This record gives sequence, structure tokens and C-alpha cells, in this order.
Amino acid sequence: MTSTAERVSGSAAAEPDTRRRTGTALRLRPAGSAPRGGGRGAGRRSLTSSRAPLVLLAPAAILLLALVVYPLVRLLVISFQDYGLRAIFTGQAGFAGFTNYTNVLADPSFWPVILRTILVTGAMVVGTIGIGMAVSQLLTRLGVVMRTVVSVVLVLAWAMPNVASSLVWQWLFQPFYGVLNWLITQLGVFGDHTQDNWASSPGQALTIVLSLVIWQAVPFVALTLYAAQSQIAPEYYEAGSLDGASSWAMYRAITLPALVPTLLLVTILSVIWDFNVFNQIWLLTKGGPEDTTLTLGIWTFVKSFVSNAYGQGAAIAVISTLILGVLTSYYIRRLVRSGEEDL
Repeated sequence: MTSTAERVSGSAAAEPDTRRRTGTALRLRPAGSAPRGGGRGAGRRSLTSSRAPLVLLAPAAILLLALVVYPLVRLLVISFQDYGLRAIFTGQAGFAGFTNYTNVLADPSFWPVILRTILVTGAMVVGTIGIGMAVSQLLTRLGVVMRTVVSVVLVLAWAMPNVASSLVWQWLFQPFYGVLNWLITQLGVFGDHTQDNWASSPGQALTIVLSLVIWQAVPFVALTLYAAQSQIAPEYYEAGSLDGASSWAMYRAITLPALVPTLLLVTILSVIWDFNVFNQIWLLTKGGPEDTTLTLGIWTFVKSFVSNAYGQGAAIAVISTLILGVLTSYYIRRLVRSGEEDL
């Protein structure tokens, strides 16, 4: 029979081993970790939370693929095909290789159209940004009531569809009954301009196209710059006034540096929009007169739907996309760099 002393001594001998094993198990488990059963629940919650952004972004991604990526891929495919009226009816187009691109590059109109598009886009962007900055500065000087009125007028001008505004612009510059010709004639300084057809003169046609596009684009630029300018702390201007700085000096030293990121953004958007202008030019001048307003967008349409050379039209569109990417790459790099500096 085992004595009581032997049982006590055996328990005492086994106790350090038990403590050793328990301590090892506790040391292997990370501090603050959930029990084994709760770990699976936390893993499920983590997996669900990681999938939530993907689920929320899925509709936008599907629309982007359907409305942007697929048309671009289809455009690229057509640019390498012999795609004409026959292909539209039969659904079959032969492979043409780089023939469409070589034909477009060999066309005598190619380089003049490229140069004209860049110059017209530059004039539109410079006019839009310049007038938009002036209107933005004007909004900061107006009272609450007048600022509200001007802002509402700007929003209404910007919200008007470009087709509707192009038709109104066309009516304003019409010969015989156009409002602008009537006003010039009533002044009695420049003679009778009742029968003046603005769309028949290269300089006047370019003027009405530029004025229409700039008029439509200024509200967005002005309101965006005003929103950014209103976030500048007034203490900077108060310090400048105490130092005796003029309004122009404060605008150059305080306002412009603060508006650089916003200016880069609106410049990128203006380049993209103005480079792809089509409705205004087509409705007002159809690329004329004497190809004065024939840009890449108009040339693409003419090649595709007037000459029925859809392959060449697609090639011109691809070239336009590449040129636009090159033109905007510098501003995009600057915008990204400025964003990283802000972080």
C-alpha cells in the first residue's frame, strides 16, 4: 500500500513538469491572440472586409470595361483591318496589317491636320485657363449676392448641352438675321455687315469656334479655381497687406503657388476635352472653310463616315490617342509629383 508521504512526494515531483509544459504552451501562443475557435471568426471577418472594396468597385469596373476598354480594343482591331461598307453588311473584314497607318501617314493632309489640331487645342486651353483665372479672381472680390448670381449664370452656361449651344451660336452668327451682324450694323462704324457669313471666312470661322468652346469651358475652370482659392488661409493676405505688398504681388506670391495643383488638373482636363472637340466644329463649320478648322476629330469622322474608309478612320483615332497621351503625360507626372509632395 502506498503511503501518504509517497503520494505527496510524487505529486510534488510531477508539478514542475506540469508547470513546464503549461508555460511552454502559453509562450507559444501570441499575446492577445484570440482562442482557437474565435480565430476562424476573425479570419472570416478579415476576408469579408478585404473583399468589400472589390464588390463596391465592381459595377464601376464593369462599366469602364464596357464603355472604354472594349471600344478601344475594338478600335485598335479595326485599324488593322480592311474595314469598309462590305464589312459592315457581311461582318467579315480582311487583315490589312499596317496598310491603314501607312496610307494615313502618306496622306498630304496628315501633318497639316496634326499641327492645326495642336495649335487650335493650345489656343482653346490658353484662352480657357486665362479667362477662368480672371473670373475666379473676380468671384473673390464680389459680395455674396453678386457672387451667387455670377455662379448661377456660370453653372447654367456650363450645363447647356454643346449641341444646343452650338445651334444657338450658329443662329447668333447667321447672315441676314444673325444678332451679332445686326448689332455690328447698328453701330454704324464698320458699315453694313448684315450679309456677312462668318463661316465662309477662315479667320472668322476659327474665331467663332474658339469663342464657343472657350465660352463653354470657362465656367468649370473658374468655379474650380475659385473653390481652391477660397481655401487659402486669409492670414497670408493679412500679412502681405501689413508688409505693404500690392494685390498683384500677393496674387503672384500667395495665390498662384497655392493654385498650382488645381491648375495642373484643369489644364489636363482642358487639353483632353479641347483636343477631342467635335460637335462644335462640325455644326458650325464642318471643318471648313479651306480646312481651317479641320482637326483630327473631324478628319476621323470624314474618313470613316464620308469616305467609308473605316480602317483609316480607326487608324487616325489610334494616332490621336497616342498624341493625346504624349501631350498629357507631362502634366500627369507633375500632378502625381505634387500630390506626393503634399503627403
